[in-house]
Amino acid sequence: MCVLRMTSFLFSAIVLCFFGCTSGSPGSANVLQVGNGAEVQELDPHVVSGVTEHRVLSALFEGLTDCDPATLEPVPAVALSWDVSEDKLTYTFHLRKNARWSNGDPVTAHDFAYGWRRILSPALGSEYAYLLYCLKNARPFNEGAITDFSAVGVRVLDDFTLEATLEHPAPYFLTIHNHYAWFPVHRTTIEKHGRMDERGTQWTRPGNLVGNGPFTLTDWRPNEVLRVRHNAYYWDADAVRLDGIDFHPIDNLQTEERSFRAKMLHITSTIPLHRVEVYRREHPEVLNLHPYYGAYFYRLNVTRPPFDNPLVRKAFAMAVDRRELTDNVLTGGEQPAAHFTPPVAGYEPDYRVEFDVAGARKLLAEAGYPDGKGLPPVEILYNTSEAHRIIAEAIQRMWREYLNVDARLLNQDWKVYLSSMNNLNYTVARSAWIGDVADPINFLECFQTGLGNNRTGWSSREFDALIKAAYNEADEARRLKLLQQAEAVLLDEAPIIPIYFYTWKFLKAPEVKGLVPNVLGYMRWKDFYIEGAS
Repeated sequence: MCVLRMTSFLFSAIVLCFFGCTSGSPGSANVLQVGNGAEVQELDPHVVSGVTEHRVLSALFEGLTDCDPATLEPVPAVALSWDVSEDKLTYTFHLRKNARWSNGDPVTAHDFAYGWRRILSPALGSEYAYLLYCLKNARPFNEGAITDFSAVGVRVLDDFTLEATLEHPAPYFLTIHNHYAWFPVHRTTIEKHGRMDERGTQWTRPGNLVGNGPFTLTDWRPNEVLRVRHNAYYWDADAVRLDGIDFHPIDNLQTEERSFRAKMLHITSTIPLHRVEVYRREHPEVLNLHPYYGAYFYRLNVTRPPFDNPLVRKAFAMAVDRRELTDNVLTGGEQPAAHFTPPVAGYEPDYRVEFDVAGARKLLAEAGYPDGKGLPPVEILYNTSEAHRIIAEAIQRMWREYLNVDARLLNQDWKVYLSSMNNLNYTVARSAWIGDVADPINFLECFQTGLGNNRTGWSSREFDALIKAAYNEADEARRLKLLQQAEAVLLDEAPIIPIYFYTWKFLKAPEVKGLVPNVLGYMRWKDFYIEGAS
């Protein structure tokens, strides 16, 4: 059954079936129906940057290691085992010999080396290339300072042995390989449809895409449905109990929730804000609210007035009542974010951005805008979503009331919104960061000068130096202290406005089993099954 990316008026043509009806499970009995929010940007693991894409790509590809959803500790994936040098700078991965691409070709160490070279190629312009900067000489290669990839810390010892040499110790190195930036790609397929470093070719289309994950792509109709089915060549195929997954891009939260109630979806991407309390009272068995290592924030384009002035940026940050948002608007257990990085074991920032209207007005006056006079209109960009709109309207009201700012709203669909942010074609932009690993470096490193996920135009030599020092610090306590200092610089110069820390909230049908909640929101699809499905 195909679920379109429906608007509310289209949904009126669908007969709703509420809880307790007898229409049975959605779709084919053993195919999981998943609401995936927006349409994916692409299926090329080396050019995307969102959670929406990660969920699909983790069904189609697999890295050297995976992570245990319960503990987030590394577990074998394509690599059956690994050795780590005493100085923790050299990792030797031993690949399993029964790993296969979806066309039957063996997955080899060459495929990983090729994939890492591709994402680091300057011409590809990957926003996530910096995630590989822990490899020796990866950054100078990506920035074009060196052109010989053999100087990068990647060496194929034989078809099934890969050696990675790091620039600095990275305590998260073994767990980061379930991120799509580190996935291998099938060289023959890539080069059949274009150059290695070319974006937007046809290699990601059904019938062309060759992956190495538990599922393979069979159908992709943009804004309608993306279907993946069981990959018989996957090395652990016998353990995969689903026949497939249908990912539905439904960015209207009301429509997605109604689709769930009509038993057209097994899992939603999120929950409409006003429905959380209803599900708490009436259907707690389908409501999922879990801690989430993620921050909701606004980016400020520091290359445009008035946000080229740090005093203005700080004033806007101080004029957001985060507690009002979490208590009266969100109501899903979210916590006010007075800093950017969510607390994690051993780390909590000591710098705070407090709600302070008087302080904000004072800073605005110091910047030459007393009582907001002379400020140009400020446009808040957000991608299509009821929740983003409601939050933007609340902040729009706060800025008008507290700073006398003419704040306006601009809604764009996911792909256009991403393009606007990447090209700094915005003034204020709704943003979010979900940790790729449970380490504060992952939140902070993207704001280094010139990196693809910076998307603010902000640059700070002091911040860059602190991040570099943290990379090279072996003592964990000193490393975390350096990251605290870096975050203080980030928050003081305010190219971003932290708003709240996420909870992972979604609806799940009771018959869906195998989901293990974790702070990264990682869904390991190979573990899922539908109870009672044949």
